Amino acid sequence: MTDPTPALRLEDIVKTFPGVRALDGVSFSVMPGEVHALMGENGAGKSTLMKVLGGILQPNEGRIIINEEPAVMSGPLDAKAKGIVFIHQELSLADELSVAENIYLGELPRKRFGLVDWPRLEEKTNAILGKLKVGFDARTRVGDLSIANQQMVEIARALTVDAKAVIFDEPTASLTDAEKVVLFDVIADLRAHGVGIIYISHRMEEIFKITDRISVLRDGQYRGTLNTAETNEEEVTQLMIGRKLDLSRNASHHELGDVALEVRNLSCGRLYHDVSFEVRRGEVLGFYGLVGAGRTEIAETLFGLRTPSAGQIRLDGQETRITSPADAIGKGISLVPEDRKTQGLVLGMNCRDNMTLPQVDDLTAGPFVADGAEIAIFDQYRDRLDIRTPGWKQQVGNLSGGNQQKIVIGKWLSMHPNVLIVDEPTRGIDVGSKSEIHKLVRDLAAQGYAVIVISSEMPEVLHVSDRIVAMYSGRIIRTFTSEEVTEDNLIQAISGIGEKVA
Repeated sequence: MTDPTPALRLEDIVKTFPGVRALDGVSFSVMPGEVHALMGENGAGKSTLMKVLGGILQPNEGRIIINEEPAVMSGPLDAKAKGIVFIHQELSLADELSVAENIYLGELPRKRFGLVDWPRLEEKTNAILGKLKVGFDARTRVGDLSIANQQMVEIARALTVDAKAVIFDEPTASLTDAEKVVLFDVIADLRAHGVGIIYISHRMEEIFKITDRISVLRDGQYRGTLNTAETNEEEVTQLMIGRKLDLSRNASHHELGDVALEVRNLSCGRLYHDVSFEVRRGEVLGFYGLVGAGRTEIAETLFGLRTPSAGQIRLDGQETRITSPADAIGKGISLVPEDRKTQGLVLGMNCRDNMTLPQVDDLTAGPFVADGAEIAIFDQYRDRLDIRTPGWKQQVGNLSGGNQQKIVIGKWLSMHPNVLIVDEPTRGIDVGSKSEIHKLVRDLAAQGYAVIVISSEMPEVLHVSDRIVAMYSGRIIRTFTSEEVTEDNLIQAISGIGEKVA
């Protein structure tokens, strides 16, 4: 019996950029009906390899073979016509167009004289949306959808063609648990019809739940393929980064300072109610809860993006009102937002300018910005945070996710805040960079910063926090110390089981 023919195969792919060999002779294949994970640290070459396959980038060397036939992808539409569908990590939707127009963009069904066949377009779109069990229809304006539902529109695009292979790049980053179940059902349906799935994710629990094999890239090179059922998280991690990680719970016992921030009975409409907590200098206070619990909205209030309807905010014991982000920054509060690409960075701008953006007025001499002062700030925090970039002129959009996050953190540290709020600090970041960010957070606390960490990942809040605030439906249910918290009582608290602690 001969082995089945791969749905697609990449052979000895090389891709170079100025000064960088992003892919160095990488080979990869996926079988019909297989879910094949592609893993590696940010910057390992995963997305570059898939962009070559999806026709977004052209390789310098190597071949793409589909069903044993060599193929050249002249662009994304050509790749899609050949049965290769790419569902991007970053959304690529047109907000002003309808769901139907976005799904069939460039391929709208036509009637005579080239007119769009709107009834047919809506019928085809609603049939696809029905498979995804979403709560919107073909006519809905994409800009009116949540980020999670916009991600479902991206996924719907994969169902419009007779796909040979579908590439999912971090597909669950913006999805709720219920939406993840629907996504995994869609993947199961695709594999049942013989479609090869390439699944890129940093979430180990997903990898071990739905994949058949795991291939690993490191530094642009292929490092090996493992059968998912025959390996474990530690083996995969070591293959990815070449070292072991510290996955222990937080056990630091350094001295805490005075209360830097105190919140009393704070409310904001229907978003959260009667919230009280404090954070000390030298402390990491974690916030944990389900989507919609109110965690991010509290951070946005503290940063002046929302106006509270009741309650008090005290900084160093003095009651204060925060009316805008500029006001928050002036009072020593900085926020690293949950979506670094859209809220924390200007991707087309260089590293130096991103890092000094909040203080550009202070660095201006007459009509000009003082380049030397900007470069000095960038150099200081590049060294302090170990930001890996060829130099300050590098566009931030070309950095790995971990280094992008360090740029955002460095930007706010350079403002010398009293309170640093970090929302979803490692979203979309590989396990190696995640470990570095965790260590950075702990180091900042040890240096005397008051740090608030908001995270949807239980291991993360357990690993970095001195205390953990558990939220449910806009309320604080309980605050745990690192000594008393367990996975069971934390899950019970964020599910609304328990009594609110004042």
